[in-house]
Amino acid sequence: MRGRLRAGLRALMFGAALAAAPAAAQQLGVAQGDILTISSDRLVSESAFGKRVQNEIENEGQALASENRKMEAELTAEERDLTDKRKGMAPEDFRKLADAFNEKVQVIRKTQDTKARALAQKGDAARKQFFEAARPVLAELMQEAGAGVILERSSVFLSANSTDITDIAIERIDAIIGTGE
Repeated sequence: MRGRLRAGLRALMFGAALAAAPAAAQQLGVAQGDILTISSDRLVSESAFGKRVQNEIENEGQALASENRKMEAELTAEERDLTDKRKGMAPEDFRKLADAFNEKVQVIRKTQDTKARALAQKGDAARKQFFEAARPVLAELMQEAGAGVILERSSVFLSANSTDITDIAIERIDAIIGTGE
C-alpha cells in the first residue's frame, strides 16, 4: 500500500512539474516547444553590453581614421616638398630621399593596418566575451520554455514569432550582465 501511495505521489509531482513548464513558457511570452529562435546580431547590438562595445569601437575607429587623415596630409605635403626639391638635386641624391620616403610610407601603412586589425579583433573578442556571459541566461530561458535548442533566427526558413526570445533575452542579459564592465 505504501509503495503505491509513494508511486502515486511521485506521479502527481511529476505531472505538476510538467504542467508548470507551459506556464513558465507562457510567462516568457514564447510558445512551449522544443525549439526557440534568437537573432544574435540584435542580441549584441541592442544589449547594453553590445552598445557599450560598439560605442568604444566606433570612437577608436574615428580616432584611427582621424590619425590616418592627419598622416596622409603630412605625407602629401612631404611628397610635394620632395618633388619641389627634385629640380635642384642630383638624381642619385633624389633617389636616396625618394627611397627613404617610400620606406617611411610603407612603415606607416603597416602600422596603421596593424591598428585597424587590432580594432577588428577587439570587436570579435568582445562578441565572444558577450556570448560567454550570455550563455547561462540563454540556457535558463531555454529551460523555462522547455526547449532543447535555440537556433539562429536568420537560419530558420519559417517560424512563429512566438519562438523568438531575442527581446526577452536582451532584457535579462541587460539585467544580469549590464554593460559588461
